[in-house]
Amino acid sequence: MTETARPQTDASASTGSAQYGRGVRLPRTERRAQLLAAAQQVFAANGYHAAAMDDIAERAGVSKPVLYQHFPGKLDLYIALLESHVDHLVTAVRAALASTTDNKQRVKNAVGAFFDFVNGDAGAFRMVFESDLRGEPAVQEAVDRATSATVDAIAETIMSDVGLVEEKARLLAVGLVGMSQVSARYWLNQNSSISRDDAVALTSTLAWRGIGAGFPLQHP
Repeated sequence: MTETARPQTDASASTGSAQYGRGVRLPRTERRAQLLAAAQQVFAANGYHAAAMDDIAERAGVSKPVLYQHFPGKLDLYIALLESHVDHLVTAVRAALASTTDNKQRVKNAVGAFFDFVNGDAGAFRMVFESDLRGEPAVQEAVDRATSATVDAIAETIMSDVGLVEEKARLLAVGLVGMSQVSARYWLNQNSSISRDDAVALTSTLAWRGIGAGFPLQHP
């Protein structure tokens, strides 16, 4: 299924909005990705409550009916965008853990995944870690998954490589996730002069000396 974007208007051109192939027919999956990208820009600029579906449609270069074909309302669009950010973070953490069998490097890579997420699109990490819509059950569920899924991934690795029982492995995983999230957000919010690499090294060294040194590999 393809859809056609509406022609560019002078008003949209004057706002300096990103152009998304106006007048070009796109497959449904590509159109959805385009709409999410436009929504990210509008939510980041205006916040959820001030963002309007009109603005998002205009930014994407489509009519409101096209936008509503994909997302019945603003909350649905926000949740879809939030879910995509959570998926990105979880995928990055899993990839970091799978990138090596060296557990010290795994810790560093996992910490680095959180720093990269926070240091990437500021609107993305704020939606995940600082959402002002946590009173909405679907939003809270997505936010909680950002922690639970990354904890699951790290706990699985700890159980496999270190041999701890699940309860202990999950506690260590929660500690690493919490340390990584808070450290990364603090580093970004303080506009620190510490480089990303140095910040990751400091945080991962602290984590490794607690986890890696205290719980060596059972099966080296």
